[in-house]
Amino acid sequence: MPWRGPDHPGEFPTLGWLVGEWIESHCVIPDGDDIGEPYLLTDEMWTFLAWHYRLRPDATEDGWRSAWHYRRSQLVRPQKWGKGPLTCAMVCAEAEGPVRFAGWDADGEPVGRRWETPWIQIAATSEDQTDNVYRALVPMINEGPLADIIPDTGETRINVPGGGRIEPVTSSGRARLGQRITFAVQDETHSWLEANGGWRLAETQRRNLSGTGGRAVETTNAWDPSEQSVAQRTAEASVRDVYRDHRIPAPASLANKRERHKALRVAYGDSSVLVGGWVDLDRIDGELVEIAEKDPAQAERFYLNRIVAGTGAYIDGDRWDLRLALQEVEPGAAVTLGFDGSDIDDWTGIRLETLDGYQFTPVYGPDRRPTVWNPAEWGGQVPRLEVMAAFDEVFATYRVVRAYLDPPYWETEADTLADRHGEKVVVRWYTNRIVQMHGAAERLATDVTKKDSTFWHDGCTWAGQHIRNARKAARPAGRYLLKKASESQKIDIAMCSILAHEAAGDAIAAGLAKPKRRRVAGF
Repeated sequence: MPWRGPDHPGEFPTLGWLVGEWIESHCVIPDGDDIGEPYLLTDEMWTFLAWHYRLRPDATEDGWRSAWHYRRSQLVRPQKWGKGPLTCAMVCAEAEGPVRFAGWDADGEPVGRRWETPWIQIAATSEDQTDNVYRALVPMINEGPLADIIPDTGETRINVPGGGRIEPVTSSGRARLGQRITFAVQDETHSWLEANGGWRLAETQRRNLSGTGGRAVETTNAWDPSEQSVAQRTAEASVRDVYRDHRIPAPASLANKRERHKALRVAYGDSSVLVGGWVDLDRIDGELVEIAEKDPAQAERFYLNRIVAGTGAYIDGDRWDLRLALQEVEPGAAVTLGFDGSDIDDWTGIRLETLDGYQFTPVYGPDRRPTVWNPAEWGGQVPRLEVMAAFDEVFATYRVVRAYLDPPYWETEADTLADRHGEKVVVRWYTNRIVQMHGAAERLATDVTKKDSTFWHDGCTWAGQHIRNARKAARPAGRYLLKKASESQKIDIAMCSILAHEAAGDAIAAGLAKPKRRRVAGF
């Protein structure tokens, strides 16, 4: 028979209650004074299991691979909340517990069974990181009832009766495409970046899980939004079949103890000693304050569970997003132009800004493509003829009063544009000049963040991401240039925004925003 239906509004079928009961019967606390005592789930953990193991009401035993409501889950919690022991308990359940859907009983309740040959991977980008889970998993098995069920626990692999196994893997290790894994713990994915192989590891495991009907759980601290980590990519993906559990307290002043404690109580929930948990918020608050003295963004991410750009970020991404305001810019409008060009590696782009402070990425050509070029999408090299065609269309569509071009790699094209439109309009603006570049970067940053700003933008995805990727690189006399957060993260469209805005400021100062007075002959 099918699921019995909801007994109360919002109820859904899940194996989470069955799995949670199995965990509390078989798993023990893996360390500390209470080692070997039963591992009991908090209400938050029960809730997470219920949603992670949520089933489709129309699921059938024959279609067990598609029985799940979610393909995988993401759990975002602060330091010491207990993500590691929880995922250890889930690994134990995935090895021996009733985690695979096996139909409905006579009362319409879901039934689970164990995997015949579970293959479970505990994944991270380094061996030290996998130890966070694996070193707690072994005593959780050895110190409790599971010792008789899973007797073979080794330093680098746990053999599960029936031919299954549990193993730690890293981005440079044993996670290979085609492995028929049934469950994966992806630990601390805020540190999984493209540069350290984190993207590839996550994608490889997810492809492998799709072939077996297996699933993954991703645990992480809050991430730095400039780094494009796996955690961030999961949170921002538009798909609806990934469960995301992220408790975010309201913004709090780090200088105000009362506000900090209020935010900590939200972030740590029922893991706090205030409600019978194990986390001493006074101790955590002390750690937070000490770290905040040098790195307030890290303190907010690790302890308050908030998404905050790291120290040295050029412009906070949330601040940039608040300046979104879609507007129509009529043909013939006076605009300024910012251009940053590359050849085979970095991106190339054009941004425009009206003289009343609205910045946007124009489009060109019959397909109305945005003026942003990633060489990887053009056979490995920026399409120079396309770029010049876009310049022609922009100049024909709008009244470009000032265009600032960073000339390296594009000296010939800059000469051509200056010859066509005049040296007073097309200006070679070198972004490696410390004094000038610092001033231009500060002008945009100030106009993005001040309350009475008249600056707005179109929400261009690439501009927003490149703004998030930009970091301040210190230079003498308190100045800075901009650098990438990592080699793979581009900032070129952010540079276009800075140049377009600088050009707009200079154009206004030169009186180009004033309407031209018309001479009228009288008779």
